[in-house]
Amino acid sequence: MTAGGTMTLKITFLGSGSSFAIGPENYQSNVLLELENDTLLIDAGTDIKYSLRDQGLTYKDIKNVYISHLHYDHCGGLEWFALITYFDPNLSHKPCLIASDKIINELWDKSLSGGLSTLPHERANLSAFFDVKAVKQYEGFVWRSIKFKLVQTVHYYSEYELMPSFGLIFSYNKSRILFTSDTQSCPVQLISFYEESDIIFHDCETTESKSGVHAHYSELVKLPSHLKKKMWLYHYNPGKLPNAKKDGFLGFVAKGQSFVF
Repeated sequence: MTAGGTMTLKITFLGSGSSFAIGPENYQSNVLLELENDTLLIDAGTDIKYSLRDQGLTYKDIKNVYISHLHYDHCGGLEWFALITYFDPNLSHKPCLIASDKIINELWDKSLSGGLSTLPHERANLSAFFDVKAVKQYEGFVWRSIKFKLVQTVHYYSEYELMPSFGLIFSYNKSRILFTSDTQSCPVQLISFYEESDIIFHDCETTESKSGVHAHYSELVKLPSHLKKKMWLYHYNPGKLPNAKKDGFLGFVAKGQSFVF
């Protein structure tokens, strides 16, 4: 609880690495929000059960999950999470699954149906495992009285079609917080969100060559200093990292690092 009497929001990076991160050094960039004995997990990648364990947590601690897009390091752990919660007789409520209405159907059809269509006495769908909340882009959603706005980013194209990927922006205790999730470097599109935010958690690729689907460090370092000084970098690649603090950033987020608001 803060000095003003409000409850503190704790944000923990269960992992801060790219999709190719290999534990236990680091895990995929999945983030846990904790407030008033409730939890919101931002993305659930393939190593989520291990990154939870490293923080002394289990699936029982996760009440709500937000999925930003359909890559495996962001939704590949949902099959495990769905099955282990479904078959736990001691859980009285389904976990809540939150995602943009632009991806919620594809989440089942393209990512989960193959492994989860295994229920003997009912036709399986997302609602068999989760309390599903499909979010319209301009409406957002509310968790613990916090209003989250979806921020569409330019992550990747498939046959000239932009695939949906949504970061989040929200406010708590007078801090405006932006999670980009996965995004290319597109400052023109994101500049208004950068400017209004007090702290920014930004996708950052650190490979020698650019993949073209993530913001690269060499691109982010060119941002104005007043933006870099409120920017934490995550979703980075294994290996040696640049000196982000020297270059004006807050730094690279470490595995297990927590922020309190």
